[in-house]
Amino acid sequence: MARKLVSNISSDYVAAANKLKPNKSKKTVVVFVESYADITFWRDILDEYETPSLHFEIMLPSRTTLGKGKKTAMMNNLGPYMIACVDSDYDWLLQGKTPLSKTLCESNYVLHTYAYAIENYMCYAPGLHRACTRATLNDREILNLEAYIEEYSTIVWPLFVWSIWAYRKGRDNDFGIMQLMDTITYHDVNIQAPELTLEYVRKRVNKKINWLYQRFPEGKTTYAPLREELLGMGLSPSDTYLYIQGHSLVDGVVLPLLHPICHQLRRERERDINNLAMHETQRQNELSGYRNSSIAIEDALKKSLAYRESKPFQLLSADIKRLMEELGVMK
Repeated sequence: MARKLVSNISSDYVAAANKLKPNKSKKTVVVFVESYADITFWRDILDEYETPSLHFEIMLPSRTTLGKGKKTAMMNNLGPYMIACVDSDYDWLLQGKTPLSKTLCESNYVLHTYAYAIENYMCYAPGLHRACTRATLNDREILNLEAYIEEYSTIVWPLFVWSIWAYRKGRDNDFGIMQLMDTITYHDVNIQAPELTLEYVRKRVNKKINWLYQRFPEGKTTYAPLREELLGMGLSPSDTYLYIQGHSLVDGVVLPLLHPICHQLRRERERDINNLAMHETQRQNELSGYRNSSIAIEDALKKSLAYRESKPFQLLSADIKRLMEELGVMK
């Protein structure tokens, strides 16, 4: 139905179209997402809220062009029957300091991740060991991944607060998100001594903070109130990683950690097969079966649902439930 609404227009139009359907037909809520890559994520979430009388139809934000993106999704005439589902980026944390942030924070019809992006959910720390197990079919815990990510987050928290400060004060040209991510990412981790990587990040963070205090002396009085505000919003130093740029988190923090772990786990599993095989044919068959059954860690992360226990997802779930109540649908 929604793809025929090429010239149309608003949530009210979709609501009117729904009224023309037979009584037993499902009503449609049109859902705009930022890109093709987001469709599966939001489909999996909204599936749980569909009922015999309500269906969500997910599509790209422009009905007449191939235009994509967050702004395009949010520029539609939204309402209960036409919503946008987007990454929060920094907009939730900016609390209305920009027009886009104001719309995201105030509209009941913009569902957003609260975490920076979908990628941050993929990297939810309590699910990382499970992702390694799914990828390698080896459940041995080489490193306490949850503890590592929490320590990393605590180290970068003060600089992350400075990043939000810069955006709220309009000083992001001096210290934008890419400068933050350049400071707190790395290329590899020695899984035998991961503390070395954490110390490397700590030194870089402290050096940048010293520079920021020199560059922005006004931060001495305005930094602490912002930090307390962010804590009051439910953020904590140990989960900073959920609110930094998602792509850089994956490529510059999580994968450099998980790749060597998965490499070692695969070597262990293959060594077991080599040692236990009774003959060469069995060895080759077992190795082939193992390699065909294991998957890339990147794919394992995409399959993770552990994020559904996270604080940001609980906030998102509450927003969806409020929308369902407005639609008069109880799940």
